[in-house]
Amino acid sequence: MRILHLSDLHFGRDRPELEGPLVQAVNTLAPDLVAVSGDFTQRARVGQFERAQAFLSQLTPPTLSVPGNHDTPLDNLFLRFLRPFHRYKRHIDRNLEPTIETDEAVIAGVNTVNRFSWQRGRLSKHTIREIGRAFEGAGKRLRVVVLHHPLEHGPEVEKRLMRGAHKALVALDEAGADVVLSGHLHNTVTRPFTVAPGCLFVQAGTGLSNRLRGEDNTFNLLTATPDKIVIDTFSAGEDAAFEVQGRVTFMRGEAGAWAET
Repeated sequence: MRILHLSDLHFGRDRPELEGPLVQAVNTLAPDLVAVSGDFTQRARVGQFERAQAFLSQLTPPTLSVPGNHDTPLDNLFLRFLRPFHRYKRHIDRNLEPTIETDEAVIAGVNTVNRFSWQRGRLSKHTIREIGRAFEGAGKRLRVVVLHHPLEHGPEVEKRLMRGAHKALVALDEAGADVVLSGHLHNTVTRPFTVAPGCLFVQAGTGLSNRLRGEDNTFNLLTATPDKIVIDTFSAGEDAAFEVQGRVTFMRGEAGAWAET
């Protein structure tokens, strides 16, 4: 299963010169699925969603998307509290937590946006149970979760971790999740979770935003089986061309934990 992982496009505060090269890179790589882990827009405005919708329409592979905290209006409290996902549903996907099943994998999308807290997400017990149900019939197939807010932070991260993240991660590990794809922090991370080493933490940087945090605009390409995952990170510098920046390979050990080779 080849999954291209995009995140944090932030239309409205993006680099327009990168949009064409990003579309070309995605279509040339021709993955089985493009997973977009939220923050399509900067301020959830209609014009920004229209640009995001036009971007998705240019991608030839199938896509799975979940919202990010920037995809609910910050400057319109009526919409934010009463209809927070109205614009997202209209332009991106009416299903906030889509699931896709293939012969190789089960991929479950999760909505972690908390309308009552701008930055900090949340993950409900109900959602965790639904993911467990989605994975019940996965058998030997790869089990992937896609969400916006990461379930672990490194010591360098000042933002507060999502509410319920630790319990959610333990529950996802018990449900057999192999990989969790997230975004939010505009930095690439590829490593096993500290709390659940049998689950791989893959965080994408920002695909198009000009709000860079120590690295260029990036996306990840996963070539995965339940026992081996190869992650290629593509990066675009000032030349506006996405090229492979690095590759890391993880193998499943005898105890079930992922280990970098």
